[in-house]
Formats: sequence, C-alpha cells, structure tokens
Amino acid sequence: MFLTEQFGFFSLSALSAWGFLMAFFFNIFIYLIDIKRRTTLLLSSFVLMVSYMAGDHFFTWLSSTASTYLHWSLYDLATLFCLGICYLIMKKTTPSFFYLVFGLLVNIFLHTALYLDIQVNNNSTYWFLWDIYSFGVNIVDFTMIVALIVDRDILGLIKLKNGIKALFKGQQQKHLV
Repeated sequence: MFLTEQFGFFSLSALSAWGFLMAFFFNIFIYLIDIKRRTTLLLSSFVLMVSYMAGDHFFTWLSSTASTYLHWSLYDLATLFCLGICYLIMKKTTPSFFYLVFGLLVNIFLHTALYLDIQVNNNSTYWFLWDIYSFGVNIVDFTMIVALIVDRDILGLIKLKNGIKALFKGQQQKHLV
C-alpha cells in the first residue's frame, strides 16, 4: 500500500484523528457563537471524533489484539448507528451529515473488501485493490473532515442525489398516468 509505505500507519491515522478533533473544536466554536445550534453538526462531529480516536492506530498498544479491517468496519458501522441516533434526536441535518454517512458507507465497503481479501482469502500478493483502499479511505476521511468544517456540498453529491431522486420521481409519475 503506497501511502502506508510512504507515511506509515501512525502518521496517517493520527492525522485523520487530529483532523476530526480539530473539526469538533471548530464546531464547538460555531455552536457557541450561535450560528448552527439546532442541527446535527456538533453532535456528528463529536461522534466522528470519538470514533476515529477510539479506532486510531496509535491506541492499538492499549489492546491485546491488533486491529483488523473487520474492526474498522465495525467501528464505522457503530458510528453510522450513532449518527442515526443523532438524526433522530435533532431531526435537522446539515450538508456535512450526508457526506459523513456516504463516507462511512464507502469506508465500510473498502474495509470489508480488504478484510475478505487478506483475512478470508489469505491473499498476501499485492494488487490494485490495496491501492484503491489506501487512497480511497484517506481521501474519504479528509473529505469528511473538510465537510465538517465548511459544511457545504463541496463535491456536489447532494445535488447529484437530488437530481437522481427527481429523475426517479418523474418516472414514477409517468407510470401513474
């Protein structure tokens, strides 16, 4: 995995955990100056910060077993569950919430794919999936951090989702006639 070879596990995971910590601190500030109080922004940044701090490579020395890709899939699944609870409590989301849910789903898929490849299939031969995983997880993590800070539709994913939803809604109405 190219990124791991260049930077190591500790620096990339610590950078992601630090990014979510800084996003949480920034959202505390936003909350305190009364800009976005009745949304999921502060709660979701707290949930992501706790999740990434708990799953960080740096804290593996606290555990008796090494973290695997399956553990990270389960961390992300638990994080999605916590975000769902945040949504049920607040009932109002921000654009960053969609990016968090989408990013966690992509990460769950990538973690599970690598778990199946390495642990279940016992593959130790380097191939393209490992690069996709290495770049994909880190790009998704940093996109989620940026989304928590700027709280905008930075990649146009929400616009794309709404366009697809409108397209299918238009087709459903044609079939009703």
